[in-house]
Amino acid sequence: MRPHVDATGLATDGFCLVQHAIDKQAVSELLAELAILSNADGGVRSGSPNARGLLERCPAVRRIANGKSIQQIVDPVLGPEAFAVRGLLFDKVPDANWQVGWHQDVIIPVARKVETPGFGPWSVKQGVPHVRPPADVLAGMLTLRIHLDDCPSSNGPLEVLPGTHRLGIVKEEHVREVAANRSPTMCTASAGDVLVMRPLIFHRSGHTTTNGHRRVVHLEFAAKDLPGGVEWWGG
Repeated sequence: MRPHVDATGLATDGFCLVQHAIDKQAVSELLAELAILSNADGGVRSGSPNARGLLERCPAVRRIANGKSIQQIVDPVLGPEAFAVRGLLFDKVPDANWQVGWHQDVIIPVARKVETPGFGPWSVKQGVPHVRPPADVLAGMLTLRIHLDDCPSSNGPLEVLPGTHRLGIVKEEHVREVAANRSPTMCTASAGDVLVMRPLIFHRSGHTTTNGHRRVVHLEFAAKDLPGGVEWWGG
């Protein structure tokens, strides 16, 4: 079955859930290769170097990012020229059970630091240059969160504030004020579902109260090269 993207909902709300987008075999392959990577590198945990660069380091992640199921989600939104620029793993378990307050995703990894108008501030995370690009770059990106485990309300699902992607980049000190006047939506999901969202939508997540995993492969896509000689990192 062809994955159905609610393009109208995505444009209006900044997110939509594509159910049963990834079949059980593909989910199993992802889990198996991530387990191999974890065993080889001493653990793949959120926030660690091993949780980053999955497009380069995990063949199953690269295959699924370039595969038909994901293309059928991304292409109607960004066009057939779209390409994956980053792959991460988020894995909530009882001993790595974080929560994150309301925020926007405004930082991208790039190949190298190139001073360019509209890009900044710059930082380095685990050896990779990161930068905040202009708002139009972020508005032209798409994030796909592939759920590898069932994620009911008890398993730390993402919450979003519909429509906030249209506000542009909001200064961090104003995010809480804006969020206080809006009603959140909890994005529960089943294994194989894909949450599609714009990076600028306000989102947060709470603790899991289960004893299992909440594994999500986080993929970011763009459709254009960056301006001023800045290049996508692509990992």
